[in-house]
Amino acid sequence: MDFVDKINEIVNRIPKQLDYIKTEEATKNAFVMPFIAALGYDIFNPMEVVPEFTTDIGIKKGEKVDYAICKDNKVIVLIECKWCGANLEKEHASQLYRYFSVSEARFGILTNGIIYYFYSDIDEPNKMDPKPFFIFNLLDFDDKHIFELKKFTKSSFELDNILATASELKYTGAIKRIIIDEMSSCTDDFVRFFASRVYSGRLTQIVLEQFRNIVKEAFNQFIRERVNDRLKSALDADHEEQAEIVEEIERSEIVDKGIITTEEELEGYYIVKAIVREIVDVSRIMMRDTKSYCGILLDDNNRKPICRLHFNYSQKHLGLFSSKNEERVPINRVDEIYQYADRIKAVINEYEMSSSP
Repeated sequence: MDFVDKINEIVNRIPKQLDYIKTEEATKNAFVMPFIAALGYDIFNPMEVVPEFTTDIGIKKGEKVDYAICKDNKVIVLIECKWCGANLEKEHASQLYRYFSVSEARFGILTNGIIYYFYSDIDEPNKMDPKPFFIFNLLDFDDKHIFELKKFTKSSFELDNILATASELKYTGAIKRIIIDEMSSCTDDFVRFFASRVYSGRLTQIVLEQFRNIVKEAFNQFIRERVNDRLKSALDADHEEQAEIVEEIERSEIVDKGIITTEEELEGYYIVKAIVREIVDVSRIMMRDTKSYCGILLDDNNRKPICRLHFNYSQKHLGLFSSKNEERVPINRVDEIYQYADRIKAVINEYEMSSSP
């Protein structure tokens, strides 16, 4: 079982157990300890995982942090746990903050068993930053999150490597959140930044209000146009090949009676080709329709499934692959396939690497 499978195993148990977990201790047993184990640390080995970790230096008597993860006889990560129903944004990691300053650990984790906030001392040495540099949500993650989380596994943990990217992760995430907030609310400063470059008059409050909707709409149009241009470019390049594929599918329908390839399945196929054209020749991407699902394959090889389109029911599902194992995720619209572009590319890279000499 690889790392992603171990994480997905925890994910699958959350909806089954969540309603029965009422305490912090139950949260640790059901979710946190399996998470630590998934990272490759032996939760029953006190040389690797120390529960109720304490130190006598500068800490209130009797105060403990829930777990310390150790490697090479050094504490590398401190973990403070809350009940799975706790809102981490409102929780203060006071114990974690105090322990961080007097321990040799460079990373601290605050978690409710589902969401994990990763902290370090990016802003000031030996002082835990007030905001996390990385957030991992078991119910909402993609390949980029897995890539970063994997750095904390026992086999991959390298302090300098993580610290080198932690600062970039923190500030990139902060800037993205600012952009999202500004696109939603458009503060005066944000509006003024753009209005001052196109309007020569005095920027009174009335003028700013007029520009607020203009700036918001300009951003929305810009994003839509960029997405549409990229999609159009990809689809136009494949136009002739798509026509040939349609003919081939029509011929196969005559032979394989009872199998009907729908327009939505064709649209899904074209979207997958648009996604992967950056990393592989799209002529290698083939579609095989069956009565139960529409399969998209690399090199027309059943042993190289890229994804499956389960569109025959009212609730559509997209079948994603990792190490030949399929995970079905619900989607409402065909274009939601774009949200899983990284995972689709990843499985192709996996096949290419395994076939390379």
